[in-house]
Amino acid sequence: MTTLSSIDDVQAALAAQDYVCGRPLATVVFLSLRLGRPLFLEGEAGTGKTEIAKAIAAALGRRLIRLQCYEGLDAASAVYEWNFAAQMVAIRRAEATGETPPDLFSDDFLIARPLLEAMRPHPDGAPVLLIDEIDRTDAPFEAFLLEALSDFQVTIPETGTVAAPEPPIVILTSNRTREVHDALKRRCLYHWVDYPTHAREMEILAARAPEASEALSREVVAFVQALRTEDLFKKPGVAETLDWAKCLLALDMIELSPEVIADTLGALLKYQDDIQKLQGSEAKRILDEVRAEVAAE
Repeated sequence: MTTLSSIDDVQAALAAQDYVCGRPLATVVFLSLRLGRPLFLEGEAGTGKTEIAKAIAAALGRRLIRLQCYEGLDAASAVYEWNFAAQMVAIRRAEATGETPPDLFSDDFLIARPLLEAMRPHPDGAPVLLIDEIDRTDAPFEAFLLEALSDFQVTIPETGTVAAPEPPIVILTSNRTREVHDALKRRCLYHWVDYPTHAREMEILAARAPEASEALSREVVAFVQALRTEDLFKKPGVAETLDWAKCLLALDMIELSPEVIADTLGALLKYQDDIQKLQGSEAKRILDEVRAEVAAE
Protein backbone atom coordinates (compact mmCIF):
# COMPACT_ATOMS: atom_id res chain seq x y z
CA MET A 1 0.00 0.00 0.00
CA THR A 2 1.37 3.40 -1.03
CA THR A 3 2.37 5.74 1.79
CA LEU A 4 3.40 9.38 1.58
CA SER A 5 6.00 10.01 4.25
CA SER A 6 6.97 13.60 3.40
CA ILE A 7 5.72 16.76 1.73
CA ASP A 8 8.02 16.06 -1.21
CA ASP A 9 6.45 12.60 -1.53
CA VAL A 10 3.01 14.22 -1.71
CA GLN A 11 4.07 16.62 -4.46
CA ALA A 12 5.74 13.83 -6.43
CA ALA A 13 2.76 11.47 -6.04
CA LEU A 14 0.29 14.12 -7.15
CA ALA A 15 2.53 15.13 -10.05
CA ALA A 16 2.53 11.49 -11.16
CA GLN A 17 -1.26 11.86 -11.44
CA ASP A 18 -0.81 15.05 -13.51
CA TYR A 19 -1.88 17.23 -10.57
CA VAL A 20 0.54 20.12 -10.14
CA CYS A 21 0.41 21.83 -6.75
CA GLY A 22 2.55 24.17 -4.72
CA ARG A 23 4.21 23.37 -1.43
CA PRO A 24 1.54 25.02 0.79
CA LEU A 25 -1.19 22.75 -0.62
CA ALA A 26 1.09 19.70 -0.52
CA THR A 27 1.87 20.51 3.12
CA VAL A 28 -1.77 20.61 4.21
CA VAL A 29 -2.47 17.39 2.30
CA PHE A 30 0.47 15.70 4.04
CA LEU A 31 -0.72 16.91 7.46
CA SER A 32 -4.27 15.75 6.75
CA LEU A 33 -3.01 12.28 5.87
CA ARG A 34 -0.54 12.12 8.78
CA LEU A 35 -2.96 13.41 11.44
CA GLY A 36 -6.11 11.75 10.10
CA ARG A 37 -7.92 15.10 9.94
CA PRO A 38 -10.50 16.03 7.28
CA LEU A 39 -9.25 18.54 4.73
CA PHE A 40 -11.45 21.53 3.90
CA LEU A 41 -10.64 23.13 0.55
CA GLU A 42 -12.26 26.42 -0.30
CA GLY A 43 -11.88 28.57 -3.40
CA GLU A 44 -13.37 29.64 -6.69
CA ALA A 45 -14.94 27.04 -8.95
CA GLY A 46 -12.53 25.42 -11.39
CA THR A 47 -9.37 25.78 -9.32
CA GLY A 48 -8.77 22.03 -8.85
CA LYS A 49 -10.40 21.27 -5.50
CA THR A 50 -12.32 18.22 -6.72
CA GLU A 51 -9.41 17.04 -8.83
CA ILE A 52 -7.05 16.82 -5.87
CA ALA A 53 -9.32 14.25 -4.21
CA LYS A 54 -9.20 12.15 -7.37
CA ALA A 55 -5.41 12.52 -7.54
CA ILE A 56 -4.95 11.53 -3.87
CA ALA A 57 -7.12 8.43 -4.30
CA ALA A 58 -5.22 7.39 -7.43
CA ALA A 59 -1.83 8.09 -5.82
CA LEU A 60 -2.65 6.01 -2.74
CA GLY A 61 -4.44 3.26 -4.65
CA ARG A 62 -7.62 3.87 -2.67
CA ARG A 63 -11.23 3.91 -3.74
CA LEU A 64 -12.77 7.35 -4.28
CA ILE A 65 -16.28 7.79 -2.88
CA ARG A 66 -17.97 11.05 -3.84
CA LEU A 67 -20.90 12.72 -2.11
CA GLN A 68 -22.13 15.47 -4.40
CA CYS A 69 -23.94 17.99 -2.25
CA TYR A 70 -27.05 19.86 -3.31
CA GLU A 71 -29.78 21.99 -1.77
CA GLY A 72 -32.14 19.80 0.26
CA LEU A 73 -29.66 16.96 0.80
CA ASP A 74 -30.51 15.22 4.07
CA ALA A 75 -28.79 12.65 6.27
CA ALA A 76 -30.85 9.71 5.01
CA SER A 77 -30.03 10.45 1.36
CA ALA A 78 -26.32 10.70 2.19
CA VAL A 79 -26.18 7.53 4.30
CA TYR A 80 -28.57 4.84 3.10
CA GLU A 81 -32.00 3.90 1.81
CA TRP A 82 -34.01 0.72 1.77
CA ASN A 83 -34.82 -1.01 -1.50
CA PHE A 84 -38.59 -0.83 -1.10
CA ALA A 85 -39.28 -2.49 -4.46
CA ALA A 86 -37.18 -5.53 -3.52
CA GLN A 87 -38.81 -5.64 -0.09
CA MET A 88 -42.29 -5.71 -1.64
CA VAL A 89 -41.26 -8.48 -4.05
CA ALA A 90 -39.89 -10.53 -1.14
CA ILE A 91 -43.12 -10.08 0.85
CA ARG A 92 -45.31 -11.11 -2.08
CA ARG A 93 -43.11 -14.09 -2.87
CA ALA A 94 -43.38 -15.25 0.75
CA GLU A 95 -47.15 -14.82 0.69
CA ALA A 96 -47.44 -16.78 -2.55
CA THR A 97 -45.26 -19.68 -1.37
CA GLY A 98 -46.29 -19.72 2.26
CA GLU A 99 -42.69 -19.33 3.35
CA THR A 100 -41.48 -17.17 6.22
CA PRO A 101 -40.73 -13.66 4.94
CA PRO A 102 -37.03 -12.76 4.97
CA ASP A 103 -35.60 -10.08 7.25
CA LEU A 104 -36.62 -6.97 5.36
CA PHE A 105 -34.04 -4.85 7.17
CA SER A 106 -30.96 -6.87 6.33
CA ASP A 107 -28.04 -5.97 4.08
CA ASP A 108 -29.81 -7.72 1.21
CA PHE A 109 -32.23 -4.81 1.01
CA LEU A 110 -29.91 -2.00 2.08
CA ILE A 111 -28.66 0.49 -0.50
CA ALA A 112 -25.52 2.17 0.83
CA ARG A 113 -25.06 5.82 -0.02
CA PRO A 114 -21.63 7.55 0.09
CA LEU A 115 -21.30 8.14 3.84
CA LEU A 116 -22.24 4.56 4.77
CA GLU A 117 -20.04 3.17 2.00
CA ALA A 118 -17.09 5.18 3.31
CA MET A 119 -17.53 3.71 6.80
CA ARG A 120 -17.41 0.11 5.60
CA PRO A 121 -14.17 -1.91 5.41
CA HIS A 122 -12.35 -1.87 2.07
CA PRO A 123 -9.69 -4.35 0.95
CA ASP A 124 -7.37 -1.59 -0.31
CA GLY A 125 -7.59 0.45 2.89
CA ALA A 126 -9.72 3.37 3.96
CA PRO A 127 -11.27 5.12 0.95
CA VAL A 128 -11.04 8.77 0.03
CA LEU A 129 -14.39 10.39 0.83
CA LEU A 130 -14.98 13.51 -1.24
CA ILE A 131 -17.79 15.71 0.10
CA ASP A 132 -18.09 18.06 -2.85
CA GLU A 133 -19.58 21.57 -2.68
CA ILE A 134 -20.64 21.42 0.96
CA ASP A 135 -21.75 25.06 0.66
CA ARG A 136 -24.77 23.91 -1.35
CA THR A 137 -26.32 22.17 1.67
CA ASP A 138 -27.96 23.68 4.75
CA ALA A 139 -27.16 24.00 8.46
CA PRO A 140 -28.94 20.80 9.63
CA PHE A 141 -26.90 18.68 7.24
CA GLU A 142 -23.70 20.40 8.35
CA ALA A 143 -24.55 19.53 11.96
CA PHE A 144 -25.14 15.90 11.04
CA LEU A 145 -21.90 15.81 9.06
CA LEU A 146 -19.96 17.28 11.96
CA GLU A 147 -21.18 14.46 14.20
CA ALA A 148 -20.46 11.78 11.60
CA LEU A 149 -16.92 13.05 11.01
CA SER A 150 -16.20 13.41 14.72
CA ASP A 151 -16.79 9.72 15.45
CA PHE A 152 -16.48 8.32 11.90
CA GLN A 153 -19.69 6.39 12.34
CA VAL A 154 -23.28 6.55 11.13
CA THR A 155 -26.45 5.09 12.58
CA ILE A 156 -29.11 3.14 10.72
CA PRO A 157 -32.18 3.09 13.02
CA GLU A 158 -33.34 -0.34 11.85
CA THR A 159 -29.98 -2.09 12.27
CA GLY A 160 -27.71 -0.02 14.51
CA THR A 161 -24.44 1.91 14.28
CA VAL A 162 -21.79 1.36 11.65
CA ALA A 163 -18.33 2.51 12.74
CA ALA A 164 -15.42 2.78 10.31
CA PRO A 165 -12.70 0.19 11.10
CA GLU A 166 -10.26 2.77 9.71
CA PRO A 167 -11.28 6.42 9.28
CA PRO A 168 -11.69 7.43 5.64
CA ILE A 169 -9.56 10.16 4.13
CA VAL A 170 -12.06 13.03 4.05
CA ILE A 171 -11.87 16.00 1.69
CA LEU A 172 -14.56 18.68 1.73
CA THR A 173 -14.80 21.36 -0.94
CA SER A 174 -16.64 24.67 -1.04
CA ASN A 175 -17.04 27.29 -3.76
CA ARG A 176 -18.00 29.76 -1.01
CA THR A 177 -21.50 30.47 -2.31
CA ARG A 178 -22.25 30.81 1.41
CA GLU A 179 -20.25 30.60 4.62
CA VAL A 180 -19.88 27.12 6.11
CA HIS A 181 -20.34 26.97 9.89
CA ASP A 182 -17.20 27.48 11.97
CA ALA A 183 -17.79 24.27 13.94
CA LEU A 184 -17.35 22.17 10.80
CA LYS A 185 -14.33 24.16 9.66
CA ARG A 186 -12.67 23.74 13.07
CA ARG A 187 -12.94 19.97 12.69
CA CYS A 188 -10.81 20.21 9.52
CA LEU A 189 -7.48 21.45 8.28
CA TYR A 190 -8.18 24.40 5.98
CA HIS A 191 -6.67 25.62 2.73
CA TRP A 192 -7.76 28.29 0.27
CA VAL A 193 -7.17 27.07 -3.30
CA ASP A 194 -6.43 30.19 -5.32
CA TYR A 195 -5.93 30.72 -9.02
CA PRO A 196 -2.43 29.58 -9.97
CA THR A 197 0.42 31.85 -10.88
CA HIS A 198 1.49 32.10 -14.51
CA ALA A 199 4.36 29.66 -13.98
CA ARG A 200 2.17 27.17 -12.12
CA GLU A 201 -0.55 27.33 -14.77
CA MET A 202 2.05 26.66 -17.45
CA GLU A 203 3.08 23.54 -15.52
CA ILE A 204 -0.55 22.43 -15.25
CA LEU A 205 -1.15 22.95 -18.95
CA ALA A 206 2.03 21.04 -19.82
CA ALA A 207 0.86 18.13 -17.62
CA ARG A 208 -2.76 18.03 -18.80
CA ALA A 209 -2.37 19.12 -22.43
CA PRO A 210 1.19 18.14 -23.37
CA GLU A 211 0.39 18.26 -27.08
CA ALA A 212 0.09 22.06 -26.93
CA SER A 213 3.22 23.87 -28.13
CA GLU A 214 5.05 26.08 -25.67
CA ALA A 215 4.26 29.16 -27.77
CA LEU A 216 0.52 28.46 -27.79
CA SER A 217 0.58 27.55 -24.10
CA ARG A 218 2.26 30.84 -23.20
CA GLU A 219 -0.36 32.84 -25.12
CA VAL A 220 -3.25 30.84 -23.66
CA VAL A 221 -2.06 31.13 -20.06
CA ALA A 222 -1.14 34.81 -20.40
CA PHE A 223 -4.55 35.58 -21.94
CA VAL A 224 -6.43 33.73 -19.19
CA GLN A 225 -4.32 35.39 -16.51
CA ALA A 226 -5.15 38.79 -18.05
CA LEU A 227 -8.86 37.91 -18.14
CA ARG A 228 -8.81 37.26 -14.40
CA THR A 229 -7.90 40.92 -13.85
CA GLU A 230 -10.94 42.09 -15.83
CA ASP A 231 -14.31 42.93 -14.28
CA LEU A 232 -16.09 39.66 -15.08
CA PHE A 233 -19.05 37.99 -13.39
CA LYS A 234 -17.19 34.65 -13.36
CA LYS A 235 -13.46 34.55 -13.91
CA PRO A 236 -12.16 31.48 -15.77
CA GLY A 237 -10.61 28.77 -13.61
CA VAL A 238 -7.91 26.26 -14.42
CA ALA A 239 -10.56 23.86 -15.72
CA GLU A 240 -11.58 26.48 -18.30
CA THR A 241 -7.96 27.08 -19.28
CA LEU A 242 -7.57 23.38 -20.03
CA ASP A 243 -10.88 23.19 -21.90
CA TRP A 244 -9.97 26.21 -24.01
CA ALA A 245 -6.51 24.88 -24.84
CA LYS A 246 -8.01 21.55 -25.94
CA CYS A 247 -10.55 23.37 -28.11
CA LEU A 248 -7.77 25.34 -29.78
CA LEU A 249 -5.82 22.14 -30.39
CA ALA A 250 -8.92 20.49 -31.88
CA LEU A 251 -9.11 23.42 -34.30
CA ASP A 252 -5.40 22.99 -35.17
CA MET A 253 -4.59 26.48 -33.92
CA ILE A 254 -0.93 27.32 -33.42
CA GLU A 255 -1.51 30.84 -32.10
CA LEU A 256 -4.31 33.07 -30.86
CA SER A 257 -6.15 35.59 -32.99
CA PRO A 258 -9.11 37.87 -32.22
CA GLU A 259 -11.25 35.78 -34.54
CA VAL A 260 -10.49 32.42 -32.94
CA ILE A 261 -10.88 33.94 -29.47
CA ALA A 262 -14.36 35.18 -30.41
CA ASP A 263 -15.28 31.78 -31.84
CA THR A 264 -14.17 29.80 -28.77
CA LEU A 265 -15.07 32.08 -25.85
CA GLY A 266 -17.81 29.66 -24.83
CA ALA A 267 -15.12 27.26 -23.62
CA LEU A 268 -13.57 29.95 -21.44
CA LEU A 269 -16.46 32.07 -20.18
CA LYS A 270 -19.86 30.76 -19.07
CA TYR A 271 -21.96 33.92 -18.88
CA GLN A 272 -23.22 35.84 -21.89
CA ASP A 273 -22.54 39.21 -20.26
CA ASP A 274 -18.88 38.25 -19.84
CA ILE A 275 -18.68 36.99 -23.43
CA GLN A 276 -20.25 40.21 -24.67
CA LYS A 277 -17.53 42.25 -22.97
CA LEU A 278 -14.85 40.37 -24.90
CA GLN A 279 -16.42 40.85 -28.31
CA GLY A 280 -14.91 43.18 -30.89
CA SER A 281 -11.85 45.24 -30.07
CA GLU A 282 -11.67 44.24 -26.39
CA ALA A 283 -10.30 40.76 -27.12
CA LYS A 284 -7.76 42.27 -29.53
CA ARG A 285 -6.66 44.80 -26.91
CA ILE A 286 -6.02 42.09 -24.32
CA LEU A 287 -4.28 39.88 -26.89
CA ASP A 288 -1.98 42.75 -27.96
CA GLU A 289 -1.07 43.42 -24.31
CA VAL A 290 -0.44 39.72 -23.72
CA ARG A 291 1.81 39.42 -26.76
CA ALA A 292 3.78 42.48 -25.69
CA GLU A 293 4.33 40.90 -22.26
CA VAL A 294 5.30 37.53 -23.74
CA ALA A 295 7.75 39.20 -26.15
CA ALA A 296 9.33 41.14 -23.28
CA GLU A 297 10.04 37.96 -21.24
